[in-house]
Amino acid sequence: MPIEESILNKIKKVKVMLLDVDGVLTDGRIVYDSKGRDLKFFDVHDGLGVYLLKKAGIPTVLITAKSSRTIKPRAKDMRVDAVFADVSPKTSVLGEILAKYKVGKDELCFVGDDLVDLGLMKQVGFGVAVCNACNEIKAAADHTTVKKGGRGAVREIAELVLKTQGKWDELIKAYEN
Repeated sequence: MPIEESILNKIKKVKVMLLDVDGVLTDGRIVYDSKGRDLKFFDVHDGLGVYLLKKAGIPTVLITAKSSRTIKPRAKDMRVDAVFADVSPKTSVLGEILAKYKVGKDELCFVGDDLVDLGLMKQVGFGVAVCNACNEIKAAADHTTVKKGGRGAVREIAELVLKTQGKWDELIKAYEN
């Protein structure tokens, strides 16, 4: 399905990618082992998407309402720029992000899936809901992914941003040899 010109213009402005964790970078399931430690499943394709954004000069920031020891190692693997954990409401870190990256709200993309993401979704320039997000998030978003959270949705958005900004072809040249 073609994307409207007004949405493409929003995508062209994106300079920082903000991602929720549970339900966006993971499929939302949390497994607890016999010692009470949580386990999460991340999609390797999402990881490369975040890495490619970084290579293209678009930093990624994770914002999650729930902390977990699994997040920081995964963030390091993907070359995530910053992690904000135990944040509620998520809009409480918006000022810090705008100042750190010297951007306006219209230059932020945020990908979310549930009600805790609604406030931030309404304040960014390009809001994205994963296809399995709750209805309120889908209604507030500018775009909804085809792929589910934790199953390639982040890679899908990374490619959309990089292709719309004309950065994709140069990035994939590194993988052609």
